[in-house]
Amino acid sequence: MSAMAKLSHARCLLAPALLFLCVSAGWAQVAAPPAPTTRPLALPPGGNVSAAGSVSIQQSASVDGANTVSTGLQIGGNLQGSVPDANVPAGPIALTLVDAVRRGLTANLGVISAENSSATARSQRIQMLSALLPNISANASQSENQVNLAAYGFKFNLPPGLGFSIPSVVGPFGYFQLQGQLTQSVFDPVARQNWKASKELDAASRLSAKDARELVVLAVAGGYLQNVATAARVDSQRAQVAGAQAVYDQAQVRKTAGTNARIDVMRTLVELQTQKQRLNALESDWRKQKLALARAIGLPLDRELTLTDTLAAGGAGITEAETAIAQALQNRLDLQAAAAQVRAAERLLKAARDERLPSISFNGDYGVSGPDPAHTHGVFSVTGAVNVPIWAGGRTQGDILQAEAALRQRRAELADQRERVEQDVRSSLIELETASGQMELAESNRTYAAETLREARDRFRLGVGTTVEVVQAQEQVAGAESDYVSSQLSYDLARLGLARAVGDAELTLPDLLKGKHP
Repeated sequence: MSAMAKLSHARCLLAPALLFLCVSAGWAQVAAPPAPTTRPLALPPGGNVSAAGSVSIQQSASVDGANTVSTGLQIGGNLQGSVPDANVPAGPIALTLVDAVRRGLTANLGVISAENSSATARSQRIQMLSALLPNISANASQSENQVNLAAYGFKFNLPPGLGFSIPSVVGPFGYFQLQGQLTQSVFDPVARQNWKASKELDAASRLSAKDARELVVLAVAGGYLQNVATAARVDSQRAQVAGAQAVYDQAQVRKTAGTNARIDVMRTLVELQTQKQRLNALESDWRKQKLALARAIGLPLDRELTLTDTLAAGGAGITEAETAIAQALQNRLDLQAAAAQVRAAERLLKAARDERLPSISFNGDYGVSGPDPAHTHGVFSVTGAVNVPIWAGGRTQGDILQAEAALRQRRAELADQRERVEQDVRSSLIELETASGQMELAESNRTYAAETLREARDRFRLGVGTTVEVVQAQEQVAGAESDYVSSQLSYDLARLGLARAVGDAELTLPDLLKGKHP
């Protein structure tokens, strides 16, 4: 190689080398960036919000008829909806109570929402764990560069006579790099407490998802029983319409024979029309209730539902209050979820206090670099860092105060939940006892009303009674039949409510209509 060629080659190598040295010298004067400070997780203001929704059985006093107790079912939130089942066969659907609940546990939106909330909590736990585990990555890069040294302020004024000069534009030249990186948190007390708290939050969410199944059982089974009760009322009302029609026909015959006044015919006609109006209202309500039930369990709304189970016909023994309360405190999943929320808040308070402690981290990388893949050499770097917090402008104290408030709230919610569980059990036992007594009363009143109607019809047929007696007796029978069905519904809903109150509604559901203990 000639002397001029060697000088030219040296110039091409000298410029990027000078640039590299300058950049390296500048980088060596800059300290490594500090590791990011881990903050404790922040809990929401309240922890007892259910993603499933709400459902309650409400027993209230009434002054209508012999049955002075009425029971209703209130369903709110996602428990009213469902994801439709696309595999339902065509045609009418015969549905047992157990089948309805099984479909609800699969398709009800309350269960699905609770399970998705649980999955979100599980993902947060995994994210918190990742902060404690090694993070490993690899990268490869190939670059081609051309540098304008004048743009960086380089001016080379070499003495004359050297026979060469440094160009202001260098390149193009290439650079290849293949590296693996490792980042590891050696000691981070805040991250560790965050992970432990996320485990408790995950457990609380899973318990809430299981408790949502209990709510679905209560909502679907209660809706099914309401449908059955309305169907019984419809059948009873159809019988009342048929009886009123017979009395009206008999009054027409007697008027034609001249033994009845026209007012007697009109009185029986008014009674017949009243009974038909009641039947029409009941049938309309029944159709809407079946739509609501189908909506809650994922069945198509255009199918005809046939409910095959009936209401309970007899009573069962009532559990002692203390026994039921002890069972509820052990079984209720929402109470266990509230306890897990308290444990999570305790962990996060410790995490906030641990912000004052130092943390240790490790970073390292190893790889090869060179002008191209065929000409490389091994390179590596290892960094260990200790981060000692000294002053954060009061941020740590603010985190501690926030965590203390969250812990106080969770403890208050747990104490309230214990009282609520006991109240649920005691209220359910009272409702069950009341409904049992009402059912006995309604059954005897039903018998007396039927005897009164038979006697009034016989008197009217023999001409010694008036239509007033018959109409009054018909109204008594209609009221007694409605009271009897209402008492049966109240009894079954009270047993269902007690099963929910003690925390085993899903397990005891098959025995609900068999007269056994809930």
